[in-house]
Amino acid sequence: MDRFDEAILRALEVDGRLSFAELGERSGLSKAPCWKRVQALESSGVIRGYRADLDPVALGLSTLAFVQVTVAFDRHEAFEQAVAAHPAVLGCHATVGATDYLLRVVMPSMTALDDFLRQSLWRLPGVERFTTTLAMRTIKENGALMPNL
Repeated sequence: MDRFDEAILRALEVDGRLSFAELGERSGLSKAPCWKRVQALESSGVIRGYRADLDPVALGLSTLAFVQVTVAFDRHEAFEQAVAAHPAVLGCHATVGATDYLLRVVMPSMTALDDFLRQSLWRLPGVERFTTTLAMRTIKENGALMPNL
């Protein structure tokens, strides 16, 4: 990855809807070479995709929780497959420490979160115990990766 690729990624990370002409202008390339570089970045997996950044509260999903989960030793693969398919789980991270996973869950209400924990999470393969932390408000989310290079 060279300075042109980095410039392209910095610009796309801020605004994924830039035209190739504008992206090329910002990165110091013409439209065609810029397009080829974006294709190469997509093919290599550096660019994983494009999507709209939706506001969960505006969509009626105002309850955000982080759930630490401990899973039976021999059930990790089944748990990971089940949690990956669950629409309420926005993120799942394998962790080192007192628990095995950290889930980020969004729900329309506390009642819905309670139902998810009691009816869905307990039924996922291998779940032995979990601890839930509620987010009061979000300070920062979806920070940029490129400034960390």
